[in-house]
Amino acid sequence: MRVLIIGGGGREHALAWKIAQSPMLTKLYIAPGNPGTGQLGENVPIAATDITGLAVFAQAQKIDLVVPGPEIPLALGIADALAAAGIACFGPTQAAAQLEASKQFTKHICDGAKIPTAAWAGFTDATAARAYLATHPAPIVIKADGLAAGKGVVVAQTNAEADAAITAMLEDNIHGSSGASIVIEECLTGTEISLFAICDGDTAVFCGTAMDHKRVGESDTGPNTGGMGAIAPPPAATPTIIDTAMATIIRPALAAMTARGTPFRGVLFAGLMLTATGPKLIEFNARFGDPECETLMPLLATDLLPLLAEAATGRLNPATSLIWHSDSAATVILAARGYPGAYEKSAPIDLKGVKASPDTQIFHAGTTYDGKTLRSHGGRVLAITATGPTLRHAIHRAYRAVEAIAFPGGFYRHDIGARALLTSEGEGIDRSVQ
Repeated sequence: MRVLIIGGGGREHALAWKIAQSPMLTKLYIAPGNPGTGQLGENVPIAATDITGLAVFAQAQKIDLVVPGPEIPLALGIADALAAAGIACFGPTQAAAQLEASKQFTKHICDGAKIPTAAWAGFTDATAARAYLATHPAPIVIKADGLAAGKGVVVAQTNAEADAAITAMLEDNIHGSSGASIVIEECLTGTEISLFAICDGDTAVFCGTAMDHKRVGESDTGPNTGGMGAIAPPPAATPTIIDTAMATIIRPALAAMTARGTPFRGVLFAGLMLTATGPKLIEFNARFGDPECETLMPLLATDLLPLLAEAATGRLNPATSLIWHSDSAATVILAARGYPGAYEKSAPIDLKGVKASPDTQIFHAGTTYDGKTLRSHGGRVLAITATGPTLRHAIHRAYRAVEAIAFPGGFYRHDIGARALLTSEGEGIDRSVQ
């Protein structure tokens, strides 16, 4: 198969790394790619937002399957453009991608399909939103309705914080048109996990769980980010939880989308809160998570490429069950100083200190190469993933690799996975594990 991956971050590097292992692959392109993906296939200088350019390239190169990584090309209709050109795409149409592109759309789907989720209300007017806040006091969650790169959610602990979020989104327009409409919802409590399912419109196949670490600071403090690290599988993701989520959230959503004439093909990512009464949906995403994808791919023993092709063409076998390595995995994000605000660029990075090991992968998320030196280019720069026989071993190996990287312009959280270890083992990270 000739495959085109769209995107240039850590998620796309992880997908390229996994797909490159498939015996079905004959040629791999990544648009626009990064220095890491360039070692696995051919990078193509086409932006992920250039829908016409991507479709023309895919047609000219006789691409058999396109795999979009980020949400933006899906929301812009890349699957529709490729369908018109007769090219299979592992991703939803523009109409189906509303499951991520619009929080209110998803809430209406949940209401109609009786999917467990937080009580909510939608607003475009700040005065009406504040009136609602007066009868629904904090803690409460304020969300921009549209795409905001993982930064459009405020978990307000006080009414003053909630009011400030309403002002910022509806009056100051900090998220532009994405925040012109907002959702205010109850603040669910419990353990948050990410669950993934590969879908072909009718069939959903479970594709792993992970736990992201969204806040920029230690102990989950500071503003939200695109993700500062992840672990997989999280201890809280028991077989019962997974079966319940697939039965009450994933499959009803898939059926509802088909019933309304917008069947969902691709990977459906459910952010779940494991509450005292069971899993509830926080939000849907229409693509693999980042950095969850970097965490899951090294654990997946099944060949990913034929599975994606079957889903893209509506041929998933309902009896399909993926095979996973018995290890655990942990990913630590090395970010540029200043992220998630204005961050430094072009800082040199030296990876020579990291010992080559089959249990450790370095995925490029925001790097560039000037012909001599690897340099930072994005907010999240590198995703370091390690596997091990236990979560403790995986975490230790990931941090050992992080500490061997020379990146003076970067920083990282030192507590990725710590809470899961405390919950599952009653103790913290032991750096003495070899």
